[in-house]
Amino acid sequence: MRITRRTTLRSAAVVAGAVATALAVPVGSAFAHSPAAPSAASSTGPAASVRAYVTTVKLADGSVAKVYKIGDSHFEADLFVGSTKLDRLVSKGEAASYGQNDGLHVVLRPNGTVTSWMDGASKPKPQPKPASEKEIRKESSVRITMTDGRIAKLVDGPNGKRVELSTSKGHSLATIDLRRPSVQHDGWTYKLVRDGKHVKFVVIDGKGGGNSWVYDFDGKLIEKYTVDPTGVGRPVLVASGGGTAAGGAAGLGFTALSHQG
Repeated sequence: MRITRRTTLRSAAVVAGAVATALAVPVGSAFAHSPAAPSAASSTGPAASVRAYVTTVKLADGSVAKVYKIGDSHFEADLFVGSTKLDRLVSKGEAASYGQNDGLHVVLRPNGTVTSWMDGASKPKPQPKPASEKEIRKESSVRITMTDGRIAKLVDGPNGKRVELSTSKGHSLATIDLRRPSVQHDGWTYKLVRDGKHVKFVVIDGKGGGNSWVYDFDGKLIEKYTVDPTGVGRPVLVASGGGTAAGGAAGLGFTALSHQG
């Protein structure tokens, strides 16, 4: 095996014809739980380095690499076929260490990642570092059954809030968000409305005269407006065509009209 910045591997039998694989080994917290053994040092020299075992990686041809951490950005990988040690790759600083033997290619990178592939297979790309928990904003959702029997899935995620509408049997009807905040279906209106810093989901029964229900994104029914069927002596709340806010309806796009009997 030819190794950049390393001596040639001693010849050994390796399993031929194995399918190419790429194995990326995260280092992370494994060090704290791994047995450590000091390397040899002269009695008059400085304290010996600690060679901490990290993991064992199965290579593309069936052989293995045992990975050790020596220090910051300093790793070693001992390559074995069975109990026979082929040689050792050493990666220190910013330079990776490469080895080759009988069609097997092995790379040890400065972060302790081991990658291997066989001749004829494309060289694998290093896997990206996973984002930390703080960098990941998870999407949350809640499902509600509306008065009309349809289902609304209220979703809050990295791209903002949206509502996915479907029938009671799960067939998709429409999706609304703050860029397309309103849709009508079979006489019913579904809309998203900003109320200060909050976004509310409003369901309006157009066939029933304008009765409406308002939900927050936890799926809770927080407001309800009922139209007086007689219309005598009571204001009637109806959907405002222009979307203008009315004080009596908490800025949800309703207008209070005096109904004449």
